[in-house]
Amino acid sequence: MIKSMTGFGSSTYSFKDAEIYCEIKTVNHRFLEISTKPNDLNNSIDLYVRDTLTKKLKRGSIDVRFRFKTQSGNSYSVNTDSVKNLLKSIKDIPNINSNNINFSDIKDLPGVIKSEKGKGAEDSLIKKTFNNCLKQLIESRELEGLKIKKVFLSKIKKISQNALRISSSNKKYTKKRFINLKKKISDLTNNIDSNKFEHEVAMLVLKHDVAEEIERIKFHCSSLQKEITSNKTSGKKIDFMLQELFRETSTLSVKLDEPNYKKIALDMKLLVEEMREQAQNIE
Repeated sequence: MIKSMTGFGSSTYSFKDAEIYCEIKTVNHRFLEISTKPNDLNNSIDLYVRDTLTKKLKRGSIDVRFRFKTQSGNSYSVNTDSVKNLLKSIKDIPNINSNNINFSDIKDLPGVIKSEKGKGAEDSLIKKTFNNCLKQLIESRELEGLKIKKVFLSKIKKISQNALRISSSNKKYTKKRFINLKKKISDLTNNIDSNKFEHEVAMLVLKHDVAEEIERIKFHCSSLQKEITSNKTSGKKIDFMLQELFRETSTLSVKLDEPNYKKIALDMKLLVEEMREQAQNIE
């Protein structure tokens, strides 16, 4: 199953005089990169979040945010001890006047703002909210993956059909090219051994024969289709297979010099390029 690396999930859990809110956003990334906020989230929850995400997701940049609200509506408070220690440290730095530093300059530093999550929010409830949020995220990634799968299968079908169009005319086109090339060269040469002459012409024509490229394109299309419809789809594997398919369609477009067929080959190459861009978002 194809899963997109782009997704979003959110969940809210209200209890007593407090509320827990969690949201998870994901975008494409070569590896699995996890970020959690607030920065002072207790270690056991932070560890649980990271461990669960590592088991459930393979790749992507993951941004997990929690918000804790009490009945009074105060979600955060200033850690005055941390601010005092920070300003004291700044005073010890030469050529820096701590009097010119505003709160806005330091508010985003770790430890300056602390969340009021300790007031009634038990770890089990935080985990429950997170798991509900993660479920939504996974569903959104799978839904986006289905859209990508549909687009890929459509483009692979077009590439396969175009390959068959070229293949069905390849022998006829090669024979025609041999006759035309032989005529052009014979008009320019005299007193050349006929057997050697025909051999050289055949070798020139062979350089433009696309039978091997067509077979490899058909093979890559079949392999891609199997990978896309399998239960364990790998974005990295799909990307590699598309690189190989791109190489073959590029060679095909270079070898073909008949305008109509060349245009078909270039269209195939464009379809592969489009899939390569989309493949960057597959988990």
